[in-house]
Amino acid sequence: MAASGSRTPNEGGWIDVSVPLRSGMAHWPDNPPVRIERMLDMERGDVANVSEISLGAHTGTHMDAPIHFVREGEGMERMPLDATIGRARVIEIQDPESIKREELIPHEIGSGERVLFKTRNSPRCWQTDDFVEDFVYVSQDAARYLAEVGVRTVGVDYLSVGGFYKDGPETHHALLGAGVWVIEGLDLSEIEPGEYELICLPIKVQEGDGAPARAILRAI
Repeated sequence: MAASGSRTPNEGGWIDVSVPLRSGMAHWPDNPPVRIERMLDMERGDVANVSEISLGAHTGTHMDAPIHFVREGEGMERMPLDATIGRARVIEIQDPESIKREELIPHEIGSGERVLFKTRNSPRCWQTDDFVEDFVYVSQDAARYLAEVGVRTVGVDYLSVGGFYKDGPETHHALLGAGVWVIEGLDLSEIEPGEYELICLPIKVQEGDGAPARAILRAI
């Protein structure tokens, strides 16, 4: 089943760019699958509906904390709120394989920016519950470039900033090791490149290496 969810701006102009959590959705192959089950159900005579949710911390729309790949790194509860609340720029990537330094340089990304990368992942990868191995990722060279210029936050439109076949740990180390906060699992399929207000708040997990999040954008 393809990912679904309202992309129509509400009265405040906000657009939800999160992927709905549901049983059986795509997840990283060696991570726990998603299971959402009603433990109490009014249709069975219970007084209320209560669900049990089981999933890995890096499922759907979520964030990575430095401790995900950096020993003694900060946990999710230490994330500064201004890392994911404020002005952000959506940049559309044309390269079908990976986000590369050469394509980023002309965008003149500056220190402190929050950048969200829209790739072919958004209209392609979220249309199936099977894990897509050849998703567009941030190359380790591009990750080092983003760290060098001092970006605040990087967001991508599938389950990992690093690739499945290459540049997985390397890209994470380059970003998280430099104090860059990472949003993964966005759906930017209906978002045009440009300037936006961003709100993305992960669940506050003590010493969490990652956490599910809700992300919304509003055009500036």
